[in-house]
Amino acid sequence: MLINGQPGDSISAGDRGLAYGDGIYRTLEARHGTPLLWPWQWQRLAADCAALRLPCPDEALLLREIASVAANLERAVVKIVLTRGTGQRGYAMPVESPPTRIVSASAWGGYPAERAAAGIVARWCDTRLAIQPRLAGIKHLNRLENVLARSEWTDPAIAEGLMLDMDGTVVEGTMSNLFIVRAGELITPPLDRCGVSGAMRASVIDTAANLGLSVREARLSPNEVLAADEAFVCNSLAGIWPLRQLAARQWHDWPLTHRLQQLL
Repeated sequence: MLINGQPGDSISAGDRGLAYGDGIYRTLEARHGTPLLWPWQWQRLAADCAALRLPCPDEALLLREIASVAANLERAVVKIVLTRGTGQRGYAMPVESPPTRIVSASAWGGYPAERAAAGIVARWCDTRLAIQPRLAGIKHLNRLENVLARSEWTDPAIAEGLMLDMDGTVVEGTMSNLFIVRAGELITPPLDRCGVSGAMRASVIDTAANLGLSVREARLSPNEVLAADEAFVCNSLAGIWPLRQLAARQWHDWPLTHRLQQLL
């Protein structure tokens, strides 16, 4: 772990990331110190920094630090956390406060291979996402909605839960983005009111477009998800997981989903 470029494992108790969740993070896979999906990870990180008026570190600096922390790991999970640093008490942004940058790596734990090959069982979550366009799409440090949603089940057979917003439209999974396939078209919920814009989501959209596939954003009701020809969730560590079962609906084959898996 590197904190502002130096080995360490602690930050100030007055750090705004701890006090207010005033910061962002990205989680990614690295192999032999090289981060995967980096163009999309960097794009999202820089956009999130800009949205929160958070100083963005130099890209080359981050790449060096990722290579350093993951150097001795063939396959690693890397986490980048950026906070506004320490400041005076209160919500007001400090005029001058050096940001805190944490880059860490841990050994890859992995996921069961059958989730990608044979699909997963998912459920609907009762916890809903608040609508807040100012924070929509940002992978900020306030993730309590996702924490509460994930606490709703302990059954290991269920791999993911899907979350709705306060209007009852489907937004995302607790740790993933959602896509459905309908009549050969790829559709994903827009993230203009809430939710997290993941790097794998961006990669899927770009890859599908490069293949000449129709891909668009649209608000989806739970019934539209259940009626889809295919459905899958994705994130940077898990990759793409087809949905095998959601509520009473079951899917048995995912030709377009598997095609995308082969490319990403």
